[in-house]
Amino acid sequence: MNLSVLIPLLTVYIAIMSGLAYYGYRKTNTEADYLVAGRNINPIVMALSYGATFISTSALVGFGGVSAVYGFGLLWLAFLNIVLGIFIAFALFGKRIRKLSAEMNVFTFPSFLGERYNSKFITVFSGIMIFVFMPAYTSIVLIGGGRFLEETLAIDYNIALLVLAFIVGAYVISGGLKAVMYTDAFAAVVMLVMMAIFLFATYQAVGGLTAGHSGLTALKDLVPDALAEQGHRGWTSMPAFGSPIWWTLVSTLIMGVGIGVLAQPQLTMRCMTVKDNRALNRSVLVGGIFIFFMTGAVFMIGPLTNLYFYNTTGELAMTVAGGNVDLVIPTFINEMMPDWFVYLFTLTALSAVISTVSSLIHVQSASFSEDILKNIGVNSVFGNKISLSRIGVIIGMAAAVILAYILPGGVIAQATSFWFGICAAGFLPVLIGSLYWKSSTRSGAISSIVVGFAVSIIGFLFFHQKEAAAIGLANALFGVDSLLGFPMTHINPLFYALPLSSLVFILVSLKTGEQVDVEVTEDSVASK
Repeated sequence: MNLSVLIPLLTVYIAIMSGLAYYGYRKTNTEADYLVAGRNINPIVMALSYGATFISTSALVGFGGVSAVYGFGLLWLAFLNIVLGIFIAFALFGKRIRKLSAEMNVFTFPSFLGERYNSKFITVFSGIMIFVFMPAYTSIVLIGGGRFLEETLAIDYNIALLVLAFIVGAYVISGGLKAVMYTDAFAAVVMLVMMAIFLFATYQAVGGLTAGHSGLTALKDLVPDALAEQGHRGWTSMPAFGSPIWWTLVSTLIMGVGIGVLAQPQLTMRCMTVKDNRALNRSVLVGGIFIFFMTGAVFMIGPLTNLYFYNTTGELAMTVAGGNVDLVIPTFINEMMPDWFVYLFTLTALSAVISTVSSLIHVQSASFSEDILKNIGVNSVFGNKISLSRIGVIIGMAAAVILAYILPGGVIAQATSFWFGICAAGFLPVLIGSLYWKSSTRSGAISSIVVGFAVSIIGFLFFHQKEAAAIGLANALFGVDSLLGFPMTHINPLFYALPLSSLVFILVSLKTGEQVDVEVTEDSVASK
């Protein structure tokens, strides 16, 4: 490790991030500033912050390693990320969310839903779901950053986790969402530049675009027997239709995350931070380009690591990484890239961790203070010497760090799909109804949210084999890892929880008929 190069780079990076956080702190004067950045953030800053929050080390490290196993089929997730996560989220959902949140004067995703359906239960229940389950997602982002620093810079994993947690906690406590978004935007620029260089260097290392893809295709006979038996047909082909690997790739990795992005509280809040619809329109192009270079690049790099390692060591990527998918990308960078790139890419990993975790912790703290405590009548603790939001930051960060120590290796992509999936099943029907369906009702929304989360969680605990086996509750109660056989063992619970919660929402709303005025006309969402 060349400390004479690394230390100045980290010093400059941290100085810039700290300066932006301080700027955000100086601009934070009201509750709206802390929670939704005053609703007047620059559209480019918003798009970059959204992208940086979306793309974490779970994508760069976790999904990059997973793509080394599953191949180019994961590029379908990049496609959904752009179409649903950017275009639909900004151009369709975002405009209505921005308009309505301002009119209702709400600052969080649960309070948005609760106010639209005139239901304190929805606000509190949604806040509890976020505060209880989001730490699992936050922890795997920390794990990705910690593993990267451990592998590339030989820093002790435990120390890396604590340092990252301290940095993020300091930014969020001090400056609220403005500090988070300004630092996110800078982090996004760093990430974008480095991923473009990384993609170019990877193709150059495997002989170029044509040679790289043809060489990877030629390796299909080297697919490990365990994967081939489950339907793997090579890294440039989709798995056999209906096979165990096909179900995992399509239902969990592609659809679970691709659809779940529409109901992510930390991303939805970004639409509340701009002043008008024109700003959201301007954000679409910037966000789309950023997501393409981030997810698209890493999902191409991951499979190509197999070709690179086979050409240089005679082994596939997973073998070189010791069987841990979370170490494939860090190991690849260490082996292929020069020291200067390793150090600069370290800043990319830091940017991904800090940007995503800061946003997640901000959402958790807002749910803790605004959606849970204030709605049950708790307005202060410790004589109001420490704000409820800042206490939420401390609790949320502590929970994430504890889980980061507990969760097993190779869990990043798995935990990501879990969080995205339960959010889609629990929140998406109700969110769409609040924006587009005037006949949706309070009872329908409550039933849908409860059913969506309950069925999703039950599915992960008792049916979906990876999570059910890892948690062990099904085995403890019934003596088996999963209560159902194939293909249910490999079908993500989103596939049945989302349709069921949607059906419940529609049927209960039609039956109760207690209309909530949720009609939003085109004129009402037009730019001012």
